[in-house]
Amino acid sequence: MNILQIEPRNATAQDVPARMDEAGIPFQSIAHANWAAYPYQPTVTFRMAHTGNELWIHYRVEEQSVRARHTDYHSAVWTDSCVEFFCSPADDGIYYNLECNCIGTLLLGSGSGRHNRVHAPTTVMDGIQRWASLGNNPFEERREPTTWEEALIVPVSACFRHQLASWKGLTVAANIYKCGDELTVPHFLSWQPIATETPDFHRPEYFGQLTLI
Repeated sequence: MNILQIEPRNATAQDVPARMDEAGIPFQSIAHANWAAYPYQPTVTFRMAHTGNELWIHYRVEEQSVRARHTDYHSAVWTDSCVEFFCSPADDGIYYNLECNCIGTLLLGSGSGRHNRVHAPTTVMDGIQRWASLGNNPFEERREPTTWEEALIVPVSACFRHQLASWKGLTVAANIYKCGDELTVPHFLSWQPIATETPDFHRPEYFGQLTLI
């Protein structure tokens, strides 16, 4: 999938959805429910653009319940209503997992597999802008149909184990996910299909490709 360049014009994360609308950036579906034990499939879409230095990500979610307990960097955001961007920007086996619950709480790790992930330092985390339509205050599970959006501005420095000058020109191996491990109805969706017996997002062999042009 090609990721187009967009003019930044001093945009904040809250500006990202409108700026992508102006630029005509289309949504893609996160629609693969890969595991029969978890058939529930909320409606989830995402779209991306870049400015050179920044990667913009906009998620839109419609689900039957929503939860946001976690508020600290690197906490268990995947147990809440969560969207995730995994990417490998270089051909060295290292990939990043950028996970964000529905109130904008971030986790960012890196490594070559599920175990022994290295978390990004606070200075890196503070450089990732985010906006959440549900606000930033935590809440217990709301068992009612809910639509929410989230936008992230991710500087290239978020790839903190690489020395990258720009997002522009990169071909990035990636997958994008929606999960809610501890919701009343757990679910695990992916952009690209995953052929494992049980839910496992830490499988770079199933990543697709993003070309930032």
